[in-house]
Amino acid sequence: MYGHRASWLHTRVSGLSDPGRPVRVVLADDDVLLREGVAGLLERAGFEVAGQAGDADGLVALVRAQRPDLVVVDVRMPPGHSTEGLGAALTIRKEFPETGIVVLSAFVYAEHAVELLSSGRGIGYLLKDRVGDVTEFVQSLRRVSDGGMVIDPALVQDLVRTRKDHDPFDVLSAREREVLALMAEGRSNAGIARQIWVAEATVEKHVHSILGKLDLPDSADDHRRVLAVLAYLSSAGN
Repeated sequence: MYGHRASWLHTRVSGLSDPGRPVRVVLADDDVLLREGVAGLLERAGFEVAGQAGDADGLVALVRAQRPDLVVVDVRMPPGHSTEGLGAALTIRKEFPETGIVVLSAFVYAEHAVELLSSGRGIGYLLKDRVGDVTEFVQSLRRVSDGGMVIDPALVQDLVRTRKDHDPFDVLSAREREVLALMAEGRSNAGIARQIWVAEATVEKHVHSILGKLDLPDSADDHRRVLAVLAYLSSAGN
């Protein structure tokens, strides 16, 4: 399966390279075929793969040695194959807060993701299925390496399903929840408009309504968007 995927990825990467300094990235996954496939597509997209690791301890050691711009790590890593990768990501965030981190997972771990996503800028949480859309995947990695946040919509949807009766997000309409989920992916208003087939001005109204209903403090729009997403995620554990 991964061999076919790697071949398909190769055909979708042309034209994605950044003419500036390449982003230095370290990859960690115990699945060698998947790891090599991702490494290949990132190199063709203009990234510099500074190293690969097959376990959590190896990843932390590699990051300490290479000081990459970006880390892409699977949640489940040896030796326990539970959430060792996420633990390594938290260690890296504490030691190297400027390093972007993208966590890949086959499943949604909402309760574990909140701590990492609340740790600052340059954070991403994506399901592995997203690797299949190469253009979007590469753009997501670039957003995180530039200090942005990218959150898989499946994570937001999982949190929606676990809301409690007193949840402050109940005040949002179905369309506003959809817009918030797309905000969580790091999409711009224009990107959201294209995704849900409405005018950009309509998206702007929805975003303004979301920020108002959540009673977020006045500040730069980008910061308020992040606050909206983080408030949404953090409320899962309340």
